[in-house]
Amino acid sequence: MRRNSRVTVNTRRGPGLMGTVAQTAVIAGTATVVSNKTSSAMNKSAQAKQMQQQAHVQTLVDQQVQEQLAAQQAQMEQQQLQQQLAEQQAQLQQLLQQQQMAAPPPAAPAAPAPAAFDADAAAMRITKLKELAELRDAGILTEAEFETEKARILAG
Repeated sequence: MRRNSRVTVNTRRGPGLMGTVAQTAVIAGTATVVSNKTSSAMNKSAQAKQMQQQAHVQTLVDQQVQEQLAAQQAQMEQQQLQQQLAEQQAQLQQLLQQQQMAAPPPAAPAAPAPAAFDADAAAMRITKLKELAELRDAGILTEAEFETEKARILAG
């Protein structure tokens, strides 16, 4: 007797074991590629940022070096100018000493020349002396005042 037997085969709806493994491998591979590309892009971005920072730091260092060089050059120029000034002052001192040694001693001041005889001045003195004598004779001046004024007129 034969039995009516039916063999039941499970029909699967999804892929089999090999299909699932293949699908997993594809997904893992894709994830790896995407991860690598993302990581690479992030690394490139970080490297670019780091290079930019290094360039900025290098620019600042270069500026400081230039400023220091300019300051040193200015200081050297100032020292040279001071040295030149000192040399010129020394030369001037030497020239002054040479002139003092070569110059003759100063001449004695000349005696004042006697005043030339001026007829008008003499006439004025005589007139003043006559007026003084009249004031003395009138009793307005004392003898001492007369003598003092007479000496002043004759000296002037």
